[in-house]
Amino acid sequence: MTLRRLGQTDLHVTPIAMGCWPIAGITSIDVSEASSLETIAAALDSGINHFDTAYCYGYTGESEQMVGRVLRPVRDRVVLATKGGIHWGPDRKQMKDGRRETLFRQVDESLQRLGFDHIDLYYLHAPDPAIPIAESAGALRELVDTGKIRAVGASNCNLMQLQQFQAVCPLAAIQPHYNMLQREIEADILPWCIANQISVMVYWPLMKGLLAGKLPREHVFDARDGRQKYPMFHGEEWLKNQDFLDHLRPIAAARNVTVAQVVLNWTMQRPGITSALCGAKRPEQIRDNAAAMPWQLTADEISTIDAAIAARGEIVSRAAV
Repeated sequence: MTLRRLGQTDLHVTPIAMGCWPIAGITSIDVSEASSLETIAAALDSGINHFDTAYCYGYTGESEQMVGRVLRPVRDRVVLATKGGIHWGPDRKQMKDGRRETLFRQVDESLQRLGFDHIDLYYLHAPDPAIPIAESAGALRELVDTGKIRAVGASNCNLMQLQQFQAVCPLAAIQPHYNMLQREIEADILPWCIANQISVMVYWPLMKGLLAGKLPREHVFDARDGRQKYPMFHGEEWLKNQDFLDHLRPIAAARNVTVAQVVLNWTMQRPGITSALCGAKRPEQIRDNAAAMPWQLTADEISTIDAAIAARGEIVSRAAV
């Protein structure tokens, strides 16, 4: 498997990464510590070397703690990313805080949870609306100088914010949402990253599981399932997405692969995309995702998929229901 360079660093990552939000159990249901630990180990055994977590993945850092437990013995084999700048308030609502003192404290707490002496890739999880993003960027540049983090990234930023960040602290990677049906970054952010040799590590490549093709049309969501707040899982949008999946199923069947593997392989082949972050809470999920790496869709298959994407049309993106 060919590894991909992380920005202009000497780090190299697999084109599929494990996203470690689901194992925190905040919006995912039926999560157990045992299964979460097994999932991290299964990702490693499947050839994945890039793991992505965050300070706020879990109310008290559960994700970082579990990632550290599994990966400490193989620290030299993995590229670990985590994020700071978001924490949980007393009411268990997320709060953004990108101040220097906060980022310095959160890096130290993340290192303690992980049991690592440095973090390979550290993202500003989201801009703090109360301060200029350049202040957060300056703090992360200082943290690189301390040796606590090796490379810096920014997540959930628009192009202007990324440019302001880059002017203060060189970016190795950005992390936006992106998938077959949510491709806003292609208009401006993706070309800018390509021009500046910045890696693009996308989340939601399977659109929160919808593009895995395993949810039937008649699926009824558990009341605890956090996906219900997104329009893509309701009404006309839901039906259009199910129709779109019906175009992918014959491609998957002809190759004897899963729909999710077709979706991920298409994503990995998009210009400028370095890695697709796949959230998982069970070993079989991450093994299925990893199996998208060793092969490539043909040009004809990609043309068929692109035609289906065009026919589907623009999706309602992120507003809550």
